[in-house]
Amino acid sequence: MGFEELKARTAAIWSSAPWEEAEHMLAPVHDRLAAALDPQAGDRWLDVGCGTGAVALRAARAGADVTGLDIAPTLVETARRRASEEGLAIRFDVGDAEALPYEDASFDKVSSSMGVIFAPTHAAAASELARVLPSGGRLGFTAWRPGTAFFDLTRKYAPPPPEGVGNPDDWGSEDYVGQLLGDSFELTFEKGLMEFEAESGDEAWERMSRTVGPFKAANTGLEPERLAEFRRHFVELFEAHRTPEGVRLPADYLLVLGTRR
Repeated sequence: MGFEELKARTAAIWSSAPWEEAEHMLAPVHDRLAAALDPQAGDRWLDVGCGTGAVALRAARAGADVTGLDIAPTLVETARRRASEEGLAIRFDVGDAEALPYEDASFDKVSSSMGVIFAPTHAAAASELARVLPSGGRLGFTAWRPGTAFFDLTRKYAPPPPEGVGNPDDWGSEDYVGQLLGDSFELTFEKGLMEFEAESGDEAWERMSRTVGPFKAANTGLEPERLAEFRRHFVELFEAHRTPEGVRLPADYLLVLGTRR
């Protein structure tokens, strides 16, 4: 499978489920990222991998002039609807993080909440983040730390990626991000911790199987015995983090902030 075919498949998979019903799981991450970039009235703001609009909506509510971009058409349609319902004039485009359809230095701030890290060619995505910002422009994005939460488990049961596809976990390493972006940005790093909350491991499984496109697709492609095994391990992982208030599975992430040189 070539990378263009992979991107088309990824767009279809993410479009296959109502991510807006799962987006709230990452609300603390979205809040922190938006606050770190401090949206101001008139800021030309680009949100890459915008999904159903979480960070874009936050920035627009503060007065920024926001554009959001995502590879999945259905997610973009949902983001447009949500912005319209709030009366927010946000431009949402279907597009590729590795080939942003915007002029050089056309934004003051660029954000990405667990989005750009899934582009298959990391160097191309990093180059695009730098290209659309002028000197002094600000970048902020979040990335999962390697091995955190349930991601190693889900990867175990997912089809292997094509040869040469970048590992999204690498974006959660300061050294790796420094190699990718250090020549273009003055970088700072902040550690983050959030929790995936659920009533139970079973409830987490059912919710994610319905609302998270890649999770849904992975489950659909498994043989019954393999699927049952995956579910058992997933539920056990969540239940191992039960509290009096329900299940709280911790997830470490990295907040990367940069100023364009």
